Amino acid sequence: MIKLKNNWTKEETIVAFNVYCKVPFNKSSKTNPTVIKYAGIIGRTPSALNMKIGNFGRLDPELKKIGISGLVNGSKMEEEVWNEFSGNWEKLVFESEKLIAKFHNKKIEEMEDFEESDFRNFPEGKEREAIVRARVNQSFFRSTILSSYNSKCCITGLSIPDFLVASHIIPWSKDKKNRTNPHNGICLNSIHDRAFDKGFITITPDYKVLVSNCFGDFENDNSISFFFLKFQNSKINLPDRFFPSKEYLDWHFNNIFIK
Repeated sequence: MIKLKNNWTKEETIVAFNVYCKVPFNKSSKTNPTVIKYAGIIGRTPSALNMKIGNFGRLDPELKKIGISGLVNGSKMEEEVWNEFSGNWEKLVFESEKLIAKFHNKKIEEMEDFEESDFRNFPEGKEREAIVRARVNQSFFRSTILSSYNSKCCITGLSIPDFLVASHIIPWSKDKKNRTNPHNGICLNSIHDRAFDKGFITITPDYKVLVSNCFGDFENDNSISFFFLKFQNSKINLPDRFFPSKEYLDWHFNNIFIK
């Protein structure tokens, strides 16, 4: 049922921020299928949810860098939710997905992105909750990264979703706090994701591709030249929002990249 009152609850605002992360800002509209879907979930009109997404846009420093200001007016609650997520992505991503399930009157593992069979071997308890949390957070991270990069590899421009990976800059296993932080992610195709993960390539804090010297022995190999060497010092295609953290890129250079 669509709400007639104007006041947004904090729960609705958290869900709106979740949608803000998942929908490319330049594709957000009252006719966008994702906006329509989530508006129905929280009982708001697509126009109202789209306006709330625009309100979040005014708080996004990355949008300002590319000359997009979002809507001028907004509420204190939007600022509160924005700051809460920025301070604790790992916790609040999961909480926002639980809220979406709650609006559906479902358990989070009953949502469409998951199958109950995925968890049937795990009894209720901490182990099951940890697995559900990991699945949910990974799904959110992928949706947010691909949305931010308009579903294109930031190095090659490849735009086939099945070949794209939401790559962590600091690996999932190395930094629990920033596992779902979109500033710790870049969109790569599966080959360059593997190369990035293993340290054969890195991205510098000024957003240029750096190729490891270990490829020097293969400079006459056409495939190595095609996939890697030709991208040396080329600038990546930057996202519309959630720019990769220069601090995290520096960490990757110092700890993962093969010099």
